[in-house]
Amino acid sequence: MTRLDHIGLDVGDYEVSKTFYEQALAPLGMKLMMEPAPRICGFGDDFPYFWIAQRAMGPDSGTHVAFRVDDRETVDAFHAAALAAGARDNGEPGLREIYHQRYYGAFVLDPDGNNIEAVCHKPE
Repeated sequence: MTRLDHIGLDVGDYEVSKTFYEQALAPLGMKLMMEPAPRICGFGDDFPYFWIAQRAMGPDSGTHVAFRVDDRETVDAFHAAALAAGARDNGEPGLREIYHQRYYGAFVLDPDGNNIEAVCHKPE
């Protein structure tokens, strides 16, 4: 079985993005775990698997990252926390039956325009 080990996004403003993700990812049980170098940090639960960095290249807008969660309430909490942290709504929490009958997701755009999602595949 293959699983995603980690993913990293380039961001335009490290401090703005770090603060945004600290708030938006909290309902998913994720927290800032390490900052191994200036303007680079990793978030996760048991290990850092979601990284942001501000580098000379600039942000990679248009990236899509989806976090799988265990229940629909967590999807709702993620969406609310992300909006409160300054995200732009890119799809309210709800069923997306175009994918499958139990696909319940919510989408936001982070400060650099990356599409960040929380999704639950379980029935209510």
